[in-house]
Amino acid sequence: MIANDNIKISVKSLYKDFGKTNVLNGISLDVYEGEVVCIIGPSGGGKSTFLRCLNCLEDPTSGNIYFDGVDIADVTVDINIHRQKIGMVFQQFNLFPHKTVLENIMLAPVDRKLLDKETARVRALELLKRVGIEEKANDYPHSLSGGQQQRVAIARALAMNPDIMLFDEPTSALDPEMVGEVLAVMKELAQQGMTMVIVTHEMGFARDVADRVLLIADGVIAEEGTPKEIFDNPQNKRTQDFLAAVL
Repeated sequence: MIANDNIKISVKSLYKDFGKTNVLNGISLDVYEGEVVCIIGPSGGGKSTFLRCLNCLEDPTSGNIYFDGVDIADVTVDINIHRQKIGMVFQQFNLFPHKTVLENIMLAPVDRKLLDKETARVRALELLKRVGIEEKANDYPHSLSGGQQQRVAIARALAMNPDIMLFDEPTSALDPEMVGEVLAVMKELAQQGMTMVIVTHEMGFARDVADRVLLIADGVIAEEGTPKEIFDNPQNKRTQDFLAAVL
């Protein structure tokens, strides 16, 4: 556990239904500033839905999501103001194909009038260097490998200077040889103190980087603990069965 009491996100009794299908069944969770939380579990268990609820890409059916003390699940709250501080990286890269790498990264800060074009350009170049592909600034997404495109997507999310980063299985669409380069960028972010919530199938990464690991199955947190507790001595049979299948 991170040694501070500054809670960045506090989730209280979160439920999400799609029609008659119950996907999330009362999840509660606090994420602390500087903490890296990795979420593992079987497909269809609610992991990605939970992550998408954290920045209200999915509206919860009920429950509260406090971000820096404001309940962003409240429909009267302007979610766009708060979403600027919550970066998200998806399975698919979602880059604009008709814009260069540099333009993709500059777009949101300029469009939201957070930075002027020249400042955004300098910031974008710094971020490209940070993710190790500054030489691709003027290239278009189609000419990049999957790993490079995902690193651009990470840089684009960082361009908004977020307080927290959400990652939804960011390596699942990549060829195996490209996974490591993306995980290396994420590991560096963790070492620099970025608050992160990561849905991942990369068990070795979760073991190495997470402060806390959650197993979500059947819409609930079946088990949570340190990586050592979860991977070396899981208590819940659901966790034991899942890890036996993937390790």
